[in-house]
Amino acid sequence: MNAHVASPEPPDGGWGWMIALAAFLQTALVFGVIRSFGVFFVEFVVYFEEPSTAVSWISSVTVAVLMFTSPLASALSAQYGERPVGIVGGFLSGLGLFLASFATSLAQLYLFIGLLTGVGGALIFSPSLALVARYFKRRRALANALVFSGTGISVLAFSPLFQFLVDSYGWRGALMIVSGMAFHLVVCGALLRPLPSAPNDASGPPKQESQWGRLASLFGLRLLRHRAFMTFCGSGVLITAGYFMPFIHLVPHARETGFDEYQAAFLVSVVGIADIAGRIVAGWLADCGPLRLVHHLTLWTLLTGVTLLLVPLGRNYTSMVAISIGYGFLASAIIPLKFSTLVEIVGPDQIMGAIGLIHLMESFGALAGPPLSGWIRDATGSYVASFQAAGSILIVGALVLVALPSYLPCLPAASLQKPEDGKEEHDPSPTEDGGSQREWSGAEA
Repeated sequence: MNAHVASPEPPDGGWGWMIALAAFLQTALVFGVIRSFGVFFVEFVVYFEEPSTAVSWISSVTVAVLMFTSPLASALSAQYGERPVGIVGGFLSGLGLFLASFATSLAQLYLFIGLLTGVGGALIFSPSLALVARYFKRRRALANALVFSGTGISVLAFSPLFQFLVDSYGWRGALMIVSGMAFHLVVCGALLRPLPSAPNDASGPPKQESQWGRLASLFGLRLLRHRAFMTFCGSGVLITAGYFMPFIHLVPHARETGFDEYQAAFLVSVVGIADIAGRIVAGWLADCGPLRLVHHLTLWTLLTGVTLLLVPLGRNYTSMVAISIGYGFLASAIIPLKFSTLVEIVGPDQIMGAIGLIHLMESFGALAGPPLSGWIRDATGSYVASFQAAGSILIVGALVLVALPSYLPCLPAASLQKPEDGKEEHDPSPTEDGGSQREWSGAEA
């Protein structure tokens, strides 16, 4: 007898904390490495004798490939399971960094770090984040904040560590050691255990799907018809473009201002310390505060953009440290709040496909951001204008969120998943996700 299956009630704990630990390590070894790559940025500019714009493409391509291939990672996870996909992703991430240590040109770095490590990051990031969303409901914002705090903790340690490794072994030896660290993502993938499917009360044989329907289900393509989700993606593209620009050029900007390499690397560590505190505070406020998640996301993004506009005031090391603390604290909340808000919009049943699609769209922002920042630096001769551009883009991205249906609390509430042609495509129970999906009216495009 074939039973229809539905998502079980999130346990808000149990093995979910092991999933959160795996996701924590994954964010540290994927995004922490990317955000600490400014140390290698300086070495690549000198060794390959290339302009900042060309070298910026390494990190940009990595993030863009990670996001662009997220729909594939989501589909593979839905088809074959989160654990095997995560294991393969961890292996590819380490392999890309290992091969990059033998690179003789920027093109090879684009291929090894950008393509292999980017694809590997997607294969472990999407399933781990989706499982966190399914294992947690009441504590979801806090769990996401703890997961993404791995980035801040790793940046705190990785930036001075990478500088030490480069000084001791050169950039090739340093990359080889970093690849060994990245291979631990294989263990993180092995920890991904999905929740068992819970049979519901529906009777009768399961509905047969066409090949196109199956593909649409695997890749979450039905979400492309929902205005709330597409508006959220539009904001995400802008936020992503501005979000990664400062991380790539913080160390070069500090070096250009006149600080030595260890003072510059320490600024990244300062950002990491503030990042840890900011994520925990943001997660706690989102779980217990009166504002909705989307309002938290808007506020923290706006404040981050304003902080970047203050970079020209950092004329000495003390003011530079102060701005770095403010930026790290505020920017830390953006990513966990974004994914917590995404679950509120689409629901846990569709989160795997939603993560893939939003990453696909945000890949264009990730691809354009750092090279745009590098181009602005080459055109103006200073990184100050690059930071101001990043802040302006973040502010615009935050303002786009206001266009979400039912953004204002006074507007009428309705569910994102609206019945189509008189039939319900998704019928969430009153307890699923706390009914938060009903807050989004006019969602069908």
